[in-house]
Amino acid sequence: MNFLFVALGGALGAVARYAISLIPVKTYFPILTLITNILGAILIGFVVGITSNRESVSDNTILFWKTGVCGGFTTFSTFSLEAFNLFEKKQYMNGGLYVVLSCCC
Repeated sequence: MNFLFVALGGALGAVARYAISLIPVKTYFPILTLITNILGAILIGFVVGITSNRESVSDNTILFWKTGVCGGFTTFSTFSLEAFNLFEKKQYMNGGLYVVLSCCC
């Protein structure tokens, strides 16, 4: 049954990430992925903060939000691809900035 909660949360997170990727931006810097990953980190911190000492929150609810929604929303593979593309295009400053900001946030 746990898989169902993770799957539903993951679907919700992935759809939210896709919706953000549709926002039109005119920049070579992958700002939308950076924003998505920062928002995901904030969300998972919020979820951990409000569920850490509460016995009334079910394990399935935590799985839905932490593993499902946050896991589906944030993406390391897109970050890796976009960083690689920046370096491949010799945009070393943007690539370095993107990696540093992504890892620090």
